[in-house]
Amino acid sequence: VQLQASGGGLVQAGGSLRLSCAASGSIGGVNLMGWYRQAPGKQRELVAVITSGGSTDYRDSVKGRFTISRDNAKNTVYLQMNSLKPEDTGVYYCNVVGVLFDYWGQGTQVTVSS
Repeated sequence: VQLQASGGGLVQAGGSLRLSCAASGSIGGVNLMGWYRQAPGKQRELVAVITSGGSTDYRDSVKGRFTISRDNAKNTVYLQMNSLKPEDTGVYYCNVVGVLFDYWGQGTQVTVSS
């Protein structure tokens, strides 16, 4: 199974981007789907996560601006990012976790200019 992330790019502060992450194969028993990000010189951090039941959680700095969603039939997770800030800049990685697996996407660059 491979995860293909897309949707990153360069945007001005206040702008929006929508990230997508699709699994190339069929995945059963997915518990969590999430997005992480890593800024230059910093550790990877959790941005948002969504459970199989649709419950969501976000890091405080993106609450009210980002929305995570998933399409179980397509094994795809999305991250709608609004009101972007320069501190949101980084490489965004998708993650899919089940009982017996933990898959990562290749990352997509998000750059927010001030």
